[in-house]
Amino acid sequence: MLYHPDKHRDPELKTQAERLFNLVHQAYEVLSDPQTRAIYDIYGRRGLEMEGWEVVERKRTPAEIREEFERLQREREERRLQQRTNPKGTISVGIDATDLFDRYDEEYEDVQGSSFPQIEINKMHISQSIEAPLTATDTAILSGNLSTQNGNGGGSINLALRRVTSAKGWGELEFGAGDLQGPLFGLKIFRNLTPRCFITTNCALQFSSRGIRPGLTTVLARNLDKNTMGYLQWRWGIQSAMNTSIVRDTKTSHFTVALQLGIPHSFMMVSYQHKFQDEDQTRVKGSLKAGFFGTIVEYGAERKISRHSILGATVSVGVPQGVSLKIKLNRASQTYFFPVHLTDQLLPSAVFYATVGPLVIYFAMHRLIIKPYLRAQKERELEKQRESTASDILQKKQEAEAAVRLMQESVRRIIEAEEARMGLIVVNAWYGKFVNDNSRKNEKVKVIDVTVPLQCLVKDSKLILTEASKVGLPGFYDPCVGEEKSLKVLYQFRGVLHQVMSADNEALRIPKQSHRIDADG
Repeated sequence: MLYHPDKHRDPELKTQAERLFNLVHQAYEVLSDPQTRAIYDIYGRRGLEMEGWEVVERKRTPAEIREEFERLQREREERRLQQRTNPKGTISVGIDATDLFDRYDEEYEDVQGSSFPQIEINKMHISQSIEAPLTATDTAILSGNLSTQNGNGGGSINLALRRVTSAKGWGELEFGAGDLQGPLFGLKIFRNLTPRCFITTNCALQFSSRGIRPGLTTVLARNLDKNTMGYLQWRWGIQSAMNTSIVRDTKTSHFTVALQLGIPHSFMMVSYQHKFQDEDQTRVKGSLKAGFFGTIVEYGAERKISRHSILGATVSVGVPQGVSLKIKLNRASQTYFFPVHLTDQLLPSAVFYATVGPLVIYFAMHRLIIKPYLRAQKERELEKQRESTASDILQKKQEAEAAVRLMQESVRRIIEAEEARMGLIVVNAWYGKFVNDNSRKNEKVKVIDVTVPLQCLVKDSKLILTEASKVGLPGFYDPCVGEEKSLKVLYQFRGVLHQVMSADNEALRIPKQSHRIDADG
């Protein structure tokens, strides 16, 4: 009724009313049709834009429409499968820095260049894998790796074909070959035995100059409770062993205890990881591992440094292994690993520098490089988002301004009725990003006046806004794309001033006694 062209005599207002009335008419067409309304109620505008609805039989229930929508989505996903490769890679660079702490005796100091510690790269490992979906159930996986240590190296390439046989299991055939090892043939089977228990079996035949070396690994796992898994592993072949472990993973912690009996290594291991509930997903961890090979204590931390990157460092102290620092960077599906061997002995100085050094470097880089970079990146993304939505925001702004002009007469009548009953009158209302009192100039740019649109929504001295973004309200538009927004309202009820501020997606109901402004204030 507010936007009906016949209610406005002014030619300019009539033109604006026609444009807004057409938008209302489009919404009416969607909501008045049971089928399109069901689509919109379930999936919103993206559901209406999905191709394929023209062939769907009409007069279906919302449940049937949901099934049809999911079918169309599956078909679209199957088309996208051909473009997915899901690449995964690991680069590991081993560094020998023992010369920093274990120097040669003084008699060797006359050797040229011996005054500086010799830091060497003594090993490297590179692996990469890609997936190629063949059908909805079949996937080919191609992987390869190259390794070198102290001047000697080798590599291998593997091809695996995986088929999902049912909702309960899958099978995988593997073929491989390398320059150090002969051909490899493997078979892996996964099966859910019960809703809480599954089994994985991996059989392999490795051909070499020494003959055929078979191997078999079987893992049986069971959910002990909501957050706890129990594993039993039996491995037969080159390094036969039996292993049992219990893993408890909750929102704030991760705990593992494991016991292995095998040849050549038998050990017991306990590890704990604490997960901080912060934006950077900080985690600290520690573990103790003791066996026939000696004892190793590890402690470290990891933290998210950008949207797709996680940086971690772990100090390893062991007998007879010595002291090592392990630095790991996860970037999307790529992993970069840098194990630095500091000393073969238990030297307090090595432990101290391995612990303090990474912390000092991290906080210095975070303050001087990472934070400024992330801040600049966020600004670029916001600017890019503003540019991409500039035309749409301009159109929304024009529609909002037109709606406000069309509301003026209705708002005048509402205010007269509310004044007569000492009811609800919106004195001032602002919507957008609010800043501190020292930045009034910026506040004007980020905030829009929505006094008229809110007053137009007042009915029987009440204003009720549901739990949704207020951008879509008549007379509103987004003044700061990509940033947090709030609604600030100063209103009068029963002749007394009230004030409230609510978040963009927060429900709002006024008047309320808690909004009242004290006369003394």
